[in-house]
Amino acid sequence: MQEILLCDLDAFFAAVEQRDNPELRGRPVIIGGAPEGRGVVATCSYEARRFGIRSAMPLKQALRLCSEAVLLPVDLPRYRRAASEVLALYRRFTPRIEVVSIDEAYLGVPPGEGLSIARAIKEEVLRKLQLPLSIGVSVNKLLAKIACNLSKPRGLRALWPEEVEDILWPLPVEVLPGIGPRTRELLELRGIKTVRDLALAPIYLLKEILGKEAFRFKEYSQGIDRRGLVFSRPPLSFSKERTFAQDVHRPEVLQGALMLLAEELGFRLRRNGYLARNITLKLRFADFRTVARSRSLREGTNRDSVIYRVAMELFQEFSASPPWRLVGIQVAGLDRLQQLSWLGDVDEERERLLALVLDSLRSRYGRPVVHRASGLKGILLSEEE
Repeated sequence: MQEILLCDLDAFFAAVEQRDNPELRGRPVIIGGAPEGRGVVATCSYEARRFGIRSAMPLKQALRLCSEAVLLPVDLPRYRRAASEVLALYRRFTPRIEVVSIDEAYLGVPPGEGLSIARAIKEEVLRKLQLPLSIGVSVNKLLAKIACNLSKPRGLRALWPEEVEDILWPLPVEVLPGIGPRTRELLELRGIKTVRDLALAPIYLLKEILGKEAFRFKEYSQGIDRRGLVFSRPPLSFSKERTFAQDVHRPEVLQGALMLLAEELGFRLRRNGYLARNITLKLRFADFRTVARSRSLREGTNRDSVIYRVAMELFQEFSASPPWRLVGIQVAGLDRLQQLSWLGDVDEERERLLALVLDSLRSRYGRPVVHRASGLKGILLSEEE
């Protein structure tokens, strides 16, 4: 048995900028791309959030909300260095660490010591690295995550199983990781607005709304989370497949599915710190015949666009004729990421920033909530098949 801490660096990118540039402290700071294009907010300081500015918001809109905000470009190498320093500090307290993202990690500590260790970590991070940190403490990842969110910013809070009915149940359902705006709307249409409503709802009703996720969210509403900490073990590959509800005849539907698969695999590679040197396309036809074709890359990649481009090239070479029943992509030949950022031109910089924002949203909501247009087009066309 252990207690779990979720350590989340508050407004991390903006906090690093404010730490390194004292004149920015106390001012609204936005980290993002160029406002004259399609730039979006990667993150912003809490001073900026008071104006209603949020991650993934178009920069033009953000600057209308707060014209005096300081706009800075993303400096990912510097943020990665700061994150490495924080992680090294965590390791002084426990070796049991699951890194979730550049600014978030779960820590396993001995039972009964969670709060005292959390206080010590907060003090050390602030004293040595001058970075604000929020920590949630509990016996599982779910309750630690919720406790951390409730403590923000710069807070420390515990949430124990015996407190679920008094503290968790009155909260809106979207406090549960994985329930985003669309799922919340579907639940509210059936009268389920709070975690208590979800906990007391009959499972047959939840299955109608949530499908196979009904049992997971039912347990979440009761404070139950069966996930353990996941420590890094070198994987051999990552793969993702999609089986279509109906056989697909239109190439653009399959191409849209490939973009969504590429986004998922790019996210997993970046989240786990890997580059892939081999990409495999898998196709299953209506008669259940299955083919797989691979291509090796001269340099490893974790970029959605490269994974998609290679998969598309393989599709165009080996797709044969429709209809198709399943499509999948596998990335293999994994190497640990060495470079801190992509080298490159303006297009690469734009893609890096877009990936950063999409990864942040996916980590926050537990699933993709924003798609590239080509992937979204595939979703819409598949509904017409």
